[in-house]
Amino acid sequence: MLTTTTLLPADLATITAFEGLPAETLDWLLAHGECRLYAAGETIFEPGAPADYLVGLLRGAMQFYSVRGSQREPGFRIEAGQVSGALPYSRLRVIQGLGLAVGDTQLFLLHRDYFSTLEQVSPELTQRLVSMMSDRVRDQTRTQERDDKLRALGKLSAGLAHELNNPAAAIARAAQSLATHLQAQPALLQDLVAHCPSPGALAALTALAVPGAPISQAFSALECADYEDELADWLESQGVKQGFKLAAGMLEAGLTPERLQPLANTLPAAGRPAAFAWLEGQLTSLRLIQDVQEAGGRISKLVSDVKTYSHMDRDSGRELLELAPGLDSTLNMLGFQLRAKNIRVVRDYAPDLPKIQGQVGSLNQVWTNLLDNAISVLPEGGQITLRTRREGSFARVFLIDNGPGIPTDVLPHIFEPFYTTKPAGEGSGLGLDIAQRIIRQHDGRLEVSSVPGHTEFCAWLPLPGALA
Repeated sequence: MLTTTTLLPADLATITAFEGLPAETLDWLLAHGECRLYAAGETIFEPGAPADYLVGLLRGAMQFYSVRGSQREPGFRIEAGQVSGALPYSRLRVIQGLGLAVGDTQLFLLHRDYFSTLEQVSPELTQRLVSMMSDRVRDQTRTQERDDKLRALGKLSAGLAHELNNPAAAIARAAQSLATHLQAQPALLQDLVAHCPSPGALAALTALAVPGAPISQAFSALECADYEDELADWLESQGVKQGFKLAAGMLEAGLTPERLQPLANTLPAAGRPAAFAWLEGQLTSLRLIQDVQEAGGRISKLVSDVKTYSHMDRDSGRELLELAPGLDSTLNMLGFQLRAKNIRVVRDYAPDLPKIQGQVGSLNQVWTNLLDNAISVLPEGGQITLRTRREGSFARVFLIDNGPGIPTDVLPHIFEPFYTTKPAGEGSGLGLDIAQRIIRQHDGRLEVSSVPGHTEFCAWLPLPGALA
């Protein structure tokens, strides 16, 4: 990078924001600013560097990248004639991205220390720059909101895929085992009938083909293993080869030697192996069907949670809605992240809380932002409490975590847009600003208090008729 002071007023006039300014204004800018030259590919701004300069591009271009770990993604591009960097009244204090020169690039820079003087020298230029700042903030906010939603969607999709994979895999395993057992049943039945069991024996056999309470519900794993060995030995004493293959399935259905002995007494000895094998296959098939039903129900519940969270099949307007289902669906969407850190969730919902008038998708975005922040700061085994209460004409929603707390120097800035304590590239600083704006759009407010071990966000939402 080279620094030169050979600029002329005509050079500055090529910058759109400076076009048509009086000569004395251009002379003032030249006297107080500086010119820098960069070669192609050279770094102009580093992530995390102070945003101290108004930057006007005289030649070349500047490409910004978002940096996340070792990866960088193209962001926006500043072409010759455009202005970037710090602007009057801008809250930008830290460069969020990596800025590289595209081709040989020439910049004009004015330090922000001169902004107050610039207001006196050229109110016209100051107004232009403030208008540019408003447009830039609006565009950047819209872009960051979209990016934050996409990142949140990525996290939720990964968690949802994991949640769906478990019941889907369970259904696949159960279906495969069920097919194996059902295919074996006709041959077992034929073998049993060939030994001519009496009608009473068949009645006793089918009477046991109804699953009972599993032995595992009443005994420890070690005791269950002992019972399984005992049952396997008993089955082998009845002529069943490799009785251990049937013992586990029978115990799962609550069958013991004591319950099976009366059946054995009614069966011919040669028919007992086929009878017990048929009985175990029937009971196992019923259990596998139950497993498929439970796994399918789990998938249906996840789909229902997704529909509640994303308010599918609803319009985008406001409606009367309960707060608890939205909070629960958001928790379910973030369930994988919660379990990954073994975070305990306490639900403390007021049973008589009236419905509020709101937009469910927007409010779910608020709960997502607050929960995601809490999860990110909580240590392994932390706790999150969700609480709802009515206070006068407002419903209050509390999200409380027992994490390290928010530092006292950070707390006053927590809702400021683009303010973040995360490393460059990991946080946009818009999550809480978006949450605050959504609550305000619902005619409410979002508050925060924090000490080590207790951080509390509270959303106040008016009840219907409160603003009438």
